[in-house]
Amino acid sequence: MTKKIFRSILCAASAVLLASLIIVMGCLYDYFGTVQEKQLKDELRLAAYAVETDGQDYLNKLTGRDYRYTWTPDYRLTWIASDGTVLFDTLNPAESMENHADRIEVREAFAKGESSSVRYSTTLTERTLYYAKALNDGTVLRISISQTTELALVLVMFQPILLVAVLAVILSAILANWMAKNIVRPLNSLDLDHPLENDAYEELAPFLRRIQQQHGQISAQLRKLRAMTDEFEQITQSMNEGLVVLDKKGSILSINPAAQRLFGVDHSCVRKDFLTVDRSHELSQAILAALDHGYSEVREEKNGRDLQFDISRIESDGAVIGTVLLAFDVTEQASAERCRREFTANVSHELKTPLQSILGSAELLKNGMVKQEDIPHFSGLIHTEAARLVTLVEDIIHLSQLDEGVALTQENVDLLEIAENVADALDDTAVQKHVHLTVSGENTCINGVRTFLYEMLYNLCDNAIKYNVEGGNVEIAVSNDVKGVSVTVKDTGIGIPPEYQSRVFERFFRVDKSRSKASGGTGLGLSIVKHIAQYHNATINLCSQVGEGTTITIVFPLI
Repeated sequence: MTKKIFRSILCAASAVLLASLIIVMGCLYDYFGTVQEKQLKDELRLAAYAVETDGQDYLNKLTGRDYRYTWTPDYRLTWIASDGTVLFDTLNPAESMENHADRIEVREAFAKGESSSVRYSTTLTERTLYYAKALNDGTVLRISISQTTELALVLVMFQPILLVAVLAVILSAILANWMAKNIVRPLNSLDLDHPLENDAYEELAPFLRRIQQQHGQISAQLRKLRAMTDEFEQITQSMNEGLVVLDKKGSILSINPAAQRLFGVDHSCVRKDFLTVDRSHELSQAILAALDHGYSEVREEKNGRDLQFDISRIESDGAVIGTVLLAFDVTEQASAERCRREFTANVSHELKTPLQSILGSAELLKNGMVKQEDIPHFSGLIHTEAARLVTLVEDIIHLSQLDEGVALTQENVDLLEIAENVADALDDTAVQKHVHLTVSGENTCINGVRTFLYEMLYNLCDNAIKYNVEGGNVEIAVSNDVKGVSVTVKDTGIGIPPEYQSRVFERFFRVDKSRSKASGGTGLGLSIVKHIAQYHNATINLCSQVGEGTTITIVFPLI
């Protein structure tokens, strides 16, 4: 801005200087020319009077031809006869001069009494001014003088004019620089954060008031934007789903903590290309598809987790400005879906096996294809398989209730009492297997569902007896300490191999399918135990060694 003001002032000063020189020179030239013309007319009148009085003697005196006078005038006098013949000339001999009858000023003087004319030299640097006056004797007296033209005057005065112009330009530059700095200094010192507190030019007051209004508007918009940004960040930071906002080139504009954990990055990835975070071809294609069609989704597995990505296009004023990517952890849903499919397949298989045995035996009996002595065998088989089927259905119903989280009446239940009841119920089974069953501990109450707790201990003890060795032991212990109330079922059975210990609580899972089928198990007992423990917010600890036995401890939190 300082340079612009400097150039403007300098140009204005130079233009004013040039115009002033032209005007002054023109005015002075016109003034002195007018004065000279007036003097020339006065001198012509005086000379005409003298010529009429003294004749040629007066003219001789002016030219110095009368040796008593030595003055030579600056002007030229020419005496012309009525026929145009030059009678006398102060510059040249009369006989050497041509006839002047065709001269404009001479011709008009004979006709009007007085006349004037101007003639320029061929170089236009000099002009001659003529005045002619008719005398009483019929002759004409003409006076002339040479004048310098404006062009000649400029050429003559070029050096002093140039010197003056250079000095004036230098002075103008100094003054322009000083003025520009003085003009800009208050502008540079303006405090735009507090416009109304400035002591600046009065002409800037409307501008400063407008800035103050805009400051207020901008501050309000910034506060609103900051509040919206804070709200957006708080919402996105507390989201369990991963959120990534991309521009249309695929650079990351925003990524919330959940997405950072999913992709294993930190906040430094912002403004980088999304390919630096995830190089999955399927996800990249899904982002491109969302840009083209508005929405896409894809499911991938990352770090052992099943993730679903929903990608939507972002538009503003009809133009595509980017995409937003939502990442959902669907591991549990996917696992539940797999469990549902496996459960359906297993249930179908488990139901089909006893039903086929029942149907086959019944068909043989119906068609009379069974000997009389074999009827009890087939009838017993039908009864056994039907009982197995009923047990399986009951277990499935219990699991369904536990899965649905059915709210049942809870009460204070003594776990030692439950353990003793279970031991009494399984006493005959233990005797048949030659297994010694014992219960120990102290009376300890928890808040729970009595039937569920009974079934949980029953399943644990039943498995401990079934998979025990001849003459083995099963111990049920109830204890209470700072960690909580615990129930432990310990057996000296066959044990569980390490590779199967993490799966024994899955539905229909059996370590030894042939042995389980022989024992009549449904494969749902330990799964029911796990769900009952979860229902009561309890934890299960399993410790087992092949050939030495298994210990399962369930710890209930303190009330």
